[in-house]
Amino acid sequence: MPIYEFTCGDCKKLTSTFTKSMNAKINVACSHCGSKKMSRALSKFAYHQSTSRVLERHGAEPASLEDYKDPRQIGRWAERKCDEYGMEMPEKAREMIDAAREGELPSPVDEL
Repeated sequence: MPIYEFTCGDCKKLTSTFTKSMNAKINVACSHCGSKKMSRALSKFAYHQSTSRVLERHGAEPASLEDYKDPRQIGRWAERKCDEYGMEMPEKAREMIDAAREGELPSPVDEL
């Protein structure tokens, strides 16, 4: 099922729409202001990366503050810093990192 994105001619915001097939007729209105003045937008695309590629890409310090919103990145950074300084990971920190890897976000991160 393709996902198409449109830019609103009135409010300039992006609206995404799902279709059942590439040949389906698309009649879309802006999800923000309701305008029908929509034009197709060039969509971003995603691709799968292996764990080694992700670690290679994010192996150093997080590139931006946005990276800190990813609990996996926070945990990797904390583990690297403990190793770098020859410190034992505090038990509470280890529990939070392991829980985040299982999908349970700590409340400060979950609130982001």
